Amino acid sequence: MHTPLCLTVLACGNPSRGDDALGPALLALLSEWLAHTPIPGLTVNWIEDFQFQIEHALDLVHCDLALFLDADLSCAPPYRFSRLQPAQDRSYTSHALHPAAVLQVYATHLKQPPPPAFLLGVRGEAFELGTGLSEHAAAHLQAAFAWAQTLCWQASATVWQSRVDGAAAAS
Repeated sequence: MHTPLCLTVLACGNPSRGDDALGPALLALLSEWLAHTPIPGLTVNWIEDFQFQIEHALDLVHCDLALFLDADLSCAPPYRFSRLQPAQDRSYTSHALHPAAVLQVYATHLKQPPPPAFLLGVRGEAFELGTGLSEHAAAHLQAAFAWAQTLCWQASATVWQSRVDGAAAAS
């Protein structure tokens, strides 16, 4: 019997701050799609929060592959897909971490390498409190959703790694 691949999807963002809602919006689209289009051999854990925090390292225990979703102000439209490696967070707070720092917490405290992890950053432009998604961000969200669907159908660290460089160009 084939063991299912466990994918953990972690999204962060504040739905009350415009395009900051891109991570949770993408998670909602993906979870709804997979509820109606199950992929044989794939189980998914869904995690949503306002920020990535040290506790999210524990959400990666027993998973085979991780996908972080977040808004990205610096990437070229519509999104950026990148491989994450554990990295120390040099900030002065323990309340908001880059996904690479979550992987470092995992490695440090569990004394083992984290699962292969990737970041799908969706281009956002307007993060004002009390606003919805901008028109551009909504279009970027749809492109990222199509890309994420492809990723789910091909859930493999090897396949995903081969897709890192050409991700945005393929959209």
